[in-house]
Amino acid sequence: MSDTSEKLAKLKEKSLAQLKECGVTNVNDEQLDGYVKSLRTMLGNRDALLVSGTDKAELETVYRNFVVKKCNVDDKDKGMKAIAAVAEKMSGIKQKSRPAFYYMVAHELK
Repeated sequence: MSDTSEKLAKLKEKSLAQLKECGVTNVNDEQLDGYVKSLRTMLGNRDALLVSGTDKAELETVYRNFVVKKCNVDDKDKGMKAIAAVAEKMSGIKQKSRPAFYYMVAHELK
């Protein structure tokens, strides 16, 4: 297994553990794999793989780069409500995995 593949596998494993910790039981592997693989180029930047649930600038970035661009939701109130709900659900997790955070935001938006 290549170094990149190994790091992606560890990121997915961490994301699955966090989703389980937040009560998500039926994980769509294909969807989660997409979020994990989208971070392939950022594997060397640890901060890019994590989401700070209390940093307003970070949450704005999640809104712009994920909610608007990937989920096609441009209703800011709806998007920020989903982000805030996920940040609250994951508040007990110190280092929130970006794929897990994105996965939960996408499901909050449905």
